[in-house]
Amino acid sequence: MNTEKEELLFKKRLLDLARAAYNKNINTYTDFLTLNETSIFLSAKPELPDVNYKLFGGFDAAERKVLCFCGDSSVKAFSDYIACLKIIPLNKKYSDEFNHRDFLGSIMNLGIERGKIGDILVKEKEGFVYCEAKLSAFLAENLQRIKHTNVRCEVVKGDALTITPDFKEIKGSVASPRLDAIIALAFQSSRSSILSLISSGKVYVDGKLVESNSYQLKENETVSVRGYGKFIYKGLENQTKKGRYYVSLQKYI
Repeated sequence: MNTEKEELLFKKRLLDLARAAYNKNINTYTDFLTLNETSIFLSAKPELPDVNYKLFGGFDAAERKVLCFCGDSSVKAFSDYIACLKIIPLNKKYSDEFNHRDFLGSIMNLGIERGKIGDILVKEKEGFVYCEAKLSAFLAENLQRIKHTNVRCEVVKGDALTITPDFKEIKGSVASPRLDAIIALAFQSSRSSILSLISSGKVYVDGKLVESNSYQLKENETVSVRGYGKFIYKGLENQTKKGRYYVSLQKYI
């Protein structure tokens, strides 16, 4: 299926969900959206019925988010819809080192579709997986091994939404606070290599596709670069005597 047809089908699905929420006064939900799908939704909003919506992925900085069209304002949109699964090695001392792909691969081997799983955070050999709540019990019972390590799972209650990513602070000087210059600083790459990433549609700012390298970043905007990672632009700290800009970032690790 080509990209254009996939986008049209996705827009139709959004329209169906928005209409159902508007006409039936109910809340309707998507799967966890990719950055590209979120960007398509933000561009398509004017074409949809005038119904309130919320995007949430389990915590404020989540990249993959569920979209809720809120036709019933009496219902808290995500209180029972998103769960957090904590994955713990049975013996941490002899556990493998894990990354995001290790957890995702083991989950998908159970037959779970990618869209049912949100962000995955890895902290000290433990994994925190955001998923649709109706799948949490199945995953907790059946996910027993990551790589060569036996694990146990539990659904996190109450404080699930306080789990946050870890950051590395980056500071440096750039010729201007343009998108290409800031990305080059964040990932220690040349501006010429960054230009191809931007022009090929791999850069998103606050979930929206940006294809102009001259885009001027604003304080606290989140930049996601496919294949590289993401960071929060914290803004300008000062300007040097030679006219360069000294900026700070928080890079997700």
